[in-house]
Amino acid sequence: MSGPAHLDRILYPPIEPYETGELIVGDGNRVYWEQSGNPEGKPVVFLHGGPGAGTSTWHRRFFDPERYRIVLFDQRGCGRSTPHASDPRADLRFNTTWHLVADIELLRRNLGITKWQVFGGSWGSALALAYAQAHPASVTEIVLRGIFTLRRFELEWFYEGGASAIFPDLWEDFVAPIPVLERSRMIEAYARRLADPDPAVHRQAGLAWTRWEASTLTLLPDPDLVATMTEPDAAVAFARIENHYFMHGGWFDDGQLIAGVDAIRGIPGVIVQGRYDVCTPAMTAWDLHRAWPEAEFHMIPDASHSATEPGIARALRAATDRFVQRDESVRPPDA
Repeated sequence: MSGPAHLDRILYPPIEPYETGELIVGDGNRVYWEQSGNPEGKPVVFLHGGPGAGTSTWHRRFFDPERYRIVLFDQRGCGRSTPHASDPRADLRFNTTWHLVADIELLRRNLGITKWQVFGGSWGSALALAYAQAHPASVTEIVLRGIFTLRRFELEWFYEGGASAIFPDLWEDFVAPIPVLERSRMIEAYARRLADPDPAVHRQAGLAWTRWEASTLTLLPDPDLVATMTEPDAAVAFARIENHYFMHGGWFDDGQLIAGVDAIRGIPGVIVQGRYDVCTPAMTAWDLHRAWPEAEFHMIPDASHSATEPGIARALRAATDRFVQRDESVRPPDA
């Protein structure tokens, strides 16, 4: 899938990878990775959302393929990485934020990259912040979209009823698999059903969980996005991994990622946020902006959460273009 047609007017043309592989990261996990664009270009790593969403071919298109060395990878348990979390036997004990941070750094070293730009949206913004704060010397710039830091009230807003004030019809479908007496703790109730070995139970839960998120990501309904995200195996893996992370608060202290910005204050950054984002409301992006005013901040007035929305896509491409142009402007003439 190269992305919605309107992206053809905003992003770079579709490209194919020039190299793919699997990285053995330990604990029985193999992580799919790929490189596209210019092998001698500016390195960038794309961190997908979810957690558990996997990468798509259109994610390559935020970067000028003549000037960027574009690295995409599927985080543990999803996409083309194995074992896949749709398998009821998949063990998620070794799928945590800090395992993923270590995987990113291992991938950087294995690809022979000294430093790279880190680009992440939604859950990818949390992972980008966690990685950059742990390994600031490995990061040239940070580009973030739809800011999500897994603070307790962020999770409660979207999964425990807050967002139902805006999407009451879709919320009814989300709570339908959960008995009334368990609905005061929806994340925990879903955890029990997603862990049930019976496919009739965990598939229904996985589809309901993923459909709720897919249906609320865009300012206007996007049936194609919902259909793509609710392919059964992908939906179950997505729901299982997300729920697993949310049950543990991302293995962060509450507020840790915003409190930790001193570690990245000297790294150039861009924050892009949709004003009407219901999935990851603008309050979190604003909190990050106030803590990290050195980063460029863009509130997109006619957008929700998805990177496919025109205003968000334009701002992200503009950020990656500026960073590569800045590098070229300071490069010695004989470089």
